[in-house]
Amino acid sequence: MPESFDPKSLSQSWALPSNPRPIVTFGAGSIVGDAHYPAYRKGGFPIAGLYDPDHDKAKALADAWGVTAYRSVEEAVSVENAIFDLATPPAAHSKVLSALPDGAPVLIQKPMGSDLDAATEILQICRRKNLKAAVNFQLRFAPMMLALKDAISKGLLGEVVDFDVYLALDTPWQLWAFLEGLPRIEIAMHSIHYLDLIRQVLGDPDGVHAKSIGHPNHKMAQTRTTAILDYGDRVRCAVSINHDHKFGRKHQACEFRVSGTEGAAYVQLGVNLDYPRGEPDILEIYPKGGKEWITVPLDGTWFPDAFVGRMANLQRFAAGEDKELVSSVEDAWMTMSLVEALYASNAAPATPLAARPE
Repeated sequence: MPESFDPKSLSQSWALPSNPRPIVTFGAGSIVGDAHYPAYRKGGFPIAGLYDPDHDKAKALADAWGVTAYRSVEEAVSVENAIFDLATPPAAHSKVLSALPDGAPVLIQKPMGSDLDAATEILQICRRKNLKAAVNFQLRFAPMMLALKDAISKGLLGEVVDFDVYLALDTPWQLWAFLEGLPRIEIAMHSIHYLDLIRQVLGDPDGVHAKSIGHPNHKMAQTRTTAILDYGDRVRCAVSINHDHKFGRKHQACEFRVSGTEGAAYVQLGVNLDYPRGEPDILEIYPKGGKEWITVPLDGTWFPDAFVGRMANLQRFAAGEDKELVSSVEDAWMTMSLVEALYASNAAPATPLAARPE
């Protein structure tokens, strides 16, 4: 182990705001009770309450957390000094954003609309109302990913030249029956997290190649994706996703392999393995000048710790404590542009093979 590398020195968390503001949530889906509110309580963020068109559903969740269930959008947006948290379906984002006070800080659930046209509408609303708006691409704030990016910034890998995303697992799609019948699922609802993280590390690609398909054993539109992100002749980036590997845990995987000119990193995203129970996240580094893989002790997991960091950055930006709003709507629009390019590639014909000569 090189003396210059202490695995415990890598940054894994986001600084908390000095004076956290109350949070008002729109939506009462499972993600709120399973991830948002546990994270907000862990981070010490006050939760004012929530609104959902299904008031009984909102009341049950509000009672479980000891917060207010608002009876209307108007009542929810009237909370003073609030941070607004949109845990809403993509089609509902624009309506809620239009109702918010001008200049309000707001966190928007991913994806940023159902497609790029919807993302553009959301961007224009946020610009017109001068909203301090970010999209909830919280994987950027997971302890393992903060540490990975810190390792890259410190030069432990040299120049990053390979980025592989590989998933072969059994995703319980029955938990999200509302997805059945939607035209866009795998890339827009799942791999978008990985694509956004890749953009943060490598920047925007020059173009893409992609194929995303379903599976004969169910009716979901797409659950298997293969994609190449074109970063020129120096960097290779490949994404291989299979949510239908239902043959036992032994050969399942959910991992990133990031290689540089002088070092490498391996990441396991444990939450997706045996979901929703999950397995541990893992980060291992083979640092520049090293002779072995070194395990980085992780302080926290993607769920819920990434949600703490995501909200902390928004709160701190609203208070002037952070200069950058990570995954602002301006930046998130580019992730949506990448998603749109992948679907366009998927719809385009592949290069045919030449016919055998007669």
